[in-house]
Parts: sequence; C-alpha cells; structure tokens
Amino acid sequence: MYEYGKNLGLCFQVADDILDFTQSAELPGKPSGSYLAKGNLTAPVIFALEKSPKLREITEFRESGSLDEATALVMDCGGIERAQELAKERADLAIQNLRCLPRGSYEPALEEMVLCNLERVH
Repeated sequence: MYEYGKNLGLCFQVADDILDFTQSAELPGKPSGSYLAKGNLTAPVIFALEKSPKLREITEFRESGSLDEATALVMDCGGIERAQELAKERADLAIQNLRCLPRGSYEPALEEMVLCNLERVH
C-alpha cells in the first residue's frame, strides 16, 4: 500500500502541476502560472527546459511579459504532454499496486480515486 500511496501522490502532484498551466482563470483556485511565477520547477517546466534553453533565461521574470512567454514556451515545447504521460504512468503503477488486495474489498474505490485524479488532466 506504500507504493500505491506514493504513485497516487505523484500522479496527483503532476496533475496539479499541469493544471497550473491549463486551468482557466475563471475557475476557482490559484491563478494560472502561479507555480512558475514563484520559481517552482514543476514537471511541465522541467520537461520543457530539456527542449528550450531560452526558458531557463527568462524564468527570472525580470522583464514585463516574461511569465506569459515562459508559459507559452512550456506549452509549445511539449511540457504539458510529457507531464500527462508521467501522470498516466504513475496512475497505472498505482492501480497495479492494488492487485495485492482481494477483489471486492477496498480495491475498486481506491482504483476510482486514481482514475478520477487522472481525468483532471486527460
């Protein structure tokens, strides 16, 4: 169950990282790009940094519009898609970790928790 919790937690965090870029400003919660604005290197940013050296240069946000530019680079460089793949991998692992439980116990509800989390970003 430790591995289930670890993989569910990682899936949840990566999904939250993705939502930081994709959620609409009209939705309740934190504003879009808030992790990036604070300088947090989330999964989408790390993946985008692999393809865009320019992103590293502008993440200090010294110039007006640099946050918007950095956000666009993360989106354009495939950071979101790679993070979605990572979230799916961790969700699959979490579900596999449940196979040690007897069917009919808590396993269906725990699996549903994983799937609901993944639906937020797929």
